[in-house]
Amino acid sequence: MNWNALYDRLRAEAPGLELRRDEPMSRHTTFRVGGAVPIMALPKNEEEVQRVLSVAAMEFGIKPFFMGKGSNLLVSDGGADLLVMKSCDGLSRLELLPEGERPGHRTILAGSGVSLARLANFALECGLTGLEFAHGIPGSVGGGAYMNAGAYGGEMGQVISSVSSVSCPDQELVREHVDPEFSYRHSQFQGGDDFILRACFSLKPGDPAEIKAKMDDFAARRREKQPLEYPSAGSAFKRPAPADGQPVYAAALIDRCGLKGLTVGGAQVSEKHAGFVVNRGGATCGDIVELMAQVRERVLRETGVTLEPEVRYLGMEGEEWNF
Repeated sequence: MNWNALYDRLRAEAPGLELRRDEPMSRHTTFRVGGAVPIMALPKNEEEVQRVLSVAAMEFGIKPFFMGKGSNLLVSDGGADLLVMKSCDGLSRLELLPEGERPGHRTILAGSGVSLARLANFALECGLTGLEFAHGIPGSVGGGAYMNAGAYGGEMGQVISSVSSVSCPDQELVREHVDPEFSYRHSQFQGGDDFILRACFSLKPGDPAEIKAKMDDFAARRREKQPLEYPSAGSAFKRPAPADGQPVYAAALIDRCGLKGLTVGGAQVSEKHAGFVVNRGGATCGDIVELMAQVRERVLRETGVTLEPEVRYLGMEGEEWNF
């Protein structure tokens, strides 16, 4: 791949587009690990998104890697040979739409680069309830929709009414996905070619004092139970399938196996919350992958449950999780 030629074409096609060469991904993931990518594009608006996709697909035959805040991403120490397109810090449209046809609801439109914390605060300002759970999730609207992010019984799929996207092959066509199909930590966008531009959230009016109290309660629970003082990607593993109709939690299984505090290099199973793998300082991607592999093997051996990573992995072509 001629990255210099791609960089020059992107610069010519979109003069105002922010482009970075050999950008360390450790600056863009909440794990604070990851090697460099040859080009990172940070579009500020939808027109720049479409221009990047047009050059990448039509002229160079490549699909960029799409990312938001990097809060659910683990990047190889060797980086990745990819054009990365990051929505955060751009695509920041945020507004309350006029009343629609759904009785008792109002709609907020949010660009994919809007942080979930900002979105939740905006809903509070508008006196709308339903997004309190999202206030403490360190992700963006685009990433949250992509992963169907959730916490404390709430999920993005419960409040998203539509998603607008463009795809790499058809970058000029904006698709509207009404009532997208969501499931646990999954959306129809995973494994596809769509770059999420924005999403609409259907919310009910509520008492601002009650909304604020709920957000404060969730924040207090996070501070009490989660290792927020260390870089991490949140929950390292997905919730396993229920057993005999009863919910099963990855953190409880890991704790039961005595794995709190297990360390590989600078990576550690949090001593505060067994569901978190944290960077105690100087951790590499290799440390984190090896630690998660050990946790997965031990839990399977002692409980018979196979844990599935919730974190997405990005590496060089052919690189995969080593378990």
